[in-house]
Amino acid sequence: MTSISPTLDLAMELISRRSVTPEDDGCQELMISRLEKLGFRIERLPFEEVTNLWARRGDSGPLFCFAGHTDVVPSGPEAQWQFPPFEPRIEEGYLCGRGAADMKGSLAAFVTAVERFIANHPDHDGSIALLITSDEEGPFINGTTRVIDHLEARNEKIDWCIVGEPSSTEKVGDVIKNGRRGSLSGTLKVRGIQGHVAYPHLVRNPIHEAAPALAELAATVWDEGNEFFPPTSFQISNIHAGTGATNVVPGHVDIEFNFRFSTEVTADELKVRVREILDRHGLEWDVDWILSGNPFLTAAGSLVDAARESIRTVLGYETELSTSGGTSDGRFIAPTGAQVVELGPCNATIHKINERVRASDLDDLSHLYENILARLLVQA
Repeated sequence: MTSISPTLDLAMELISRRSVTPEDDGCQELMISRLEKLGFRIERLPFEEVTNLWARRGDSGPLFCFAGHTDVVPSGPEAQWQFPPFEPRIEEGYLCGRGAADMKGSLAAFVTAVERFIANHPDHDGSIALLITSDEEGPFINGTTRVIDHLEARNEKIDWCIVGEPSSTEKVGDVIKNGRRGSLSGTLKVRGIQGHVAYPHLVRNPIHEAAPALAELAATVWDEGNEFFPPTSFQISNIHAGTGATNVVPGHVDIEFNFRFSTEVTADELKVRVREILDRHGLEWDVDWILSGNPFLTAAGSLVDAARESIRTVLGYETELSTSGGTSDGRFIAPTGAQVVELGPCNATIHKINERVRASDLDDLSHLYENILARLLVQA
């Protein structure tokens, strides 16, 4: 039988714990048992139902941080999985199980990279930290954002941060996320006057009234993007109206929409432009807004350079910088002034039934993380 690497062994231990958000199910304690042996100071930071961990080794700057999450999305129907989702195994070169790619594989690679790095460089420069939460796949209210508030309150600043989200596409390290678009959601209510469809002069149909405004919103060019971000997008995701009867004009229509926006525009500017369009169409309306996060960007600097050089050295190919995809907890870390990138395994199967990741990719990822640490925390 082929021996299993320390990274894969730890990843399998983590996957075997049913940490469906916001549960941690002992994952962080497993990591703590390894980190304490390396001299990390451990802060357990539970907020409400969420388990959080801040572990730091060293007191001086600069501070390098690995950030990630132990929670996973629900498995869906377990009978549809090739193998039970929380009974990890390696099959035909792939580590299978819920969280293999998102993101227990990265957590294991964090730990083993740090173990090797400290063994080789016990007197490294600066400090190393891990920020781990069980609230990334959930409401994201009591997770990373609360830990950052805790750190900011005592002016503890992260200089460099790697978020272990599955950034890669075809092979590990082929894509680094050096930023993310902002996400602004709105729930729009347009009011009319309910009545019988046969008496249109006695009603105001909110669907008819809203349609031209929605068409204008969908056709609007919000910005042209820039060299790092595509143009801001507007998408309608849900429309709800009607009483269920075919002969009744409804009294209101509810429309849910989302902006994914670049650094060329702010959330407040988008709100103003939406208001101008709705008012121009003479609608009776109101909107409830939810800002999930502003865009962030680490355009250049020592962290991006170290990641690129490490991928070139360890894996032998170039990487692509990208800001595509959804949001991540990097949006809570970057506003503190930290350089932030996302670097993790391939994302082809995340959140899917039969989630899996190429086993060798996790070992490669661990060596990448170690190489990046050496470039940033060891004097040449």
